[in-house]
Amino acid sequence: MMTDPIADMLTRIRNANNIERPFVEMVATNLKVALAKVLLEEGFVLGYRTGKYVETATEAGTTKDFVEVEKLGEPHVVLQVFLKYGPDGEKVIRHIARYSKPGRRVYQGYKEVRRVLDGLGIAILSTSKGVMSDRQAKKEKVGGEILCTVW
Repeated sequence: MMTDPIADMLTRIRNANNIERPFVEMVATNLKVALAKVLLEEGFVLGYRTGKYVETATEAGTTKDFVEVEKLGEPHVVLQVFLKYGPDGEKVIRHIARYSKPGRRVYQGYKEVRRVLDGLGIAILSTSKGVMSDRQAKKEKVGGEILCTVW
């Protein structure tokens, strides 16, 4: 039983990044899609998509095809996050870690949120206006739970 799906997502991204995989797959939820959207907006990943696998029968056996879906309410919906690397293969995500945990939630107002790595990194917050980066939260003057930090 998984108790922290956000930590699982971040660990999958960290592990795939360490072995330089082009993308990583995980079970999709609305929160994970929102996290992937913030990572895309801040330039840490190339993109993401949601869909489900459909098994199709061929002469050689069965294959799994990725099919786009509109709703996330269907079972076994997969989120693919496409990782970003530099021109010489250097990693764009050097650090990604959970900040607030199920046993210790960390909430901060927009005035208390500090810059990550002097502005080179971001903190991702879950606010009343949705999931957003620390820069966007300060601009919109909303605080919330700090989910993770990335640089």
